[in-house]
Amino acid sequence: MAGPSRSLLTDLSGATKADVLALAASHSVRYLRLMFTDILGVNKNVEIPASQFAKALDGDIMFDGSSIEGFVRIEESDMLLTPDLSTFRIFPGADERNRVARLICDISTPDGVPFGGDPRGALKRQVARAKALGYTMNAGMEAEFFLFKLGPDGGPSTATHDVGSYFDLTPVDQGEDARRAIVDVLEQMGFEIEAAHHEVAHGQHEIDFRYADALTTADNLATFRFVVRDVAKKFGMHASFMPKPIFGQNGSGMHTHQSLFRDGKNAFYDATGAYEMSAVAHHYIGGLLNHARGMCAITNPLVNSYKRLVPGFEAPINVAWSMRNRSPLIRVPARRGTGTRVELRSPDPSANPYLALAVMLAAGLDGLETEASSREPVSENIWEMSHREKRRLKIDDLPHDLDEACDEFEKDDVMQSALGEHIASHFLAAKRQEWREYITQVSPWELENYLAKY
Repeated sequence: MAGPSRSLLTDLSGATKADVLALAASHSVRYLRLMFTDILGVNKNVEIPASQFAKALDGDIMFDGSSIEGFVRIEESDMLLTPDLSTFRIFPGADERNRVARLICDISTPDGVPFGGDPRGALKRQVARAKALGYTMNAGMEAEFFLFKLGPDGGPSTATHDVGSYFDLTPVDQGEDARRAIVDVLEQMGFEIEAAHHEVAHGQHEIDFRYADALTTADNLATFRFVVRDVAKKFGMHASFMPKPIFGQNGSGMHTHQSLFRDGKNAFYDATGAYEMSAVAHHYIGGLLNHARGMCAITNPLVNSYKRLVPGFEAPINVAWSMRNRSPLIRVPARRGTGTRVELRSPDPSANPYLALAVMLAAGLDGLETEASSREPVSENIWEMSHREKRRLKIDDLPHDLDEACDEFEKDDVMQSALGEHIASHFLAAKRQEWREYITQVSPWELENYLAKY
């Protein structure tokens, strides 16, 4: 059975309830996933049969918010799923009797008010703030991932399926077929895939899709993570977006390219400006630098995230920017004109994409409003600088662990305001608890180094 027509499913902006119902009927869609993410960025869904489609498109499907991480208390549990009709997509591969589609939803209270704990809503508020200033944020996220073999019990292991490295080919790269299958599914769901390749570490991969406006990019990243894991499972493997799953190997990053457009033109480009960049670009960079430590708990939200942010593995730990050097936090790629952009290299793919883009945009907009200085770019390799040299150039470090990142987030009013009180407080409480649990554990390293010696 042929899959759904790509032309019908790639652009549904302005779609109505009648449009979506007709499209679902014409492709014999049997089930509809109403998808959203919790505060920690974990994909969730309520699946309904065709008989309930009309009710769902009216926003009348309710779920128990008290069961979702960081949403509400049990006494205020009812939440409504409000679908964004432009996100209707059909998952390819199923037979006609079991064809499944999805809609990405916003979360509302029973009286129809947007829920303050909805991560997608937090990003939409920052997008609206940018729009009020005359700007649209475009973003592209490069989420790396690992493909692991399953263990004897059928659960995930850390045994990689190959020992390939950067840009390797078959037979060294054993993930080629799985990557191609992932690309095929994504393209049928409307993604424009630009490249797919093996990454530096054994079993590590990257698939790049075209940039879009911030909300679409966050939606795409949430879908991307689901598709990657689903396809990997069909190949008998487990796909993991854990930042640093293997000691001694590079971790997985989620480099995020971003720019502001105004009146259809790239507001970061100025042929006469310093480095052919506008004052808007410099102030935006200044905002990212000023809030780099404060946003780190959001862009790098796991205990494990900070085992990637260490010297020697190409991950940025220094709060600085450069045009060619990849050791600082921010790199400005060489392209100018429409392609002028900044690349924030610290985020990792465990981050909630909605919250991550919300704090990045909030930091950049704060830079514009305060006319923050971007400082001078750093051309030297910061990894090789002494502590004294970094201090002379006023190059700070990112937080060294999740506890320090939470402290910095708690001190940064701009970052907390960007997410709103509900998300900020619940996120912080969850991460403080995660840290407390972690520091009480006794690790194999401790036993190996201390048990016989002391």
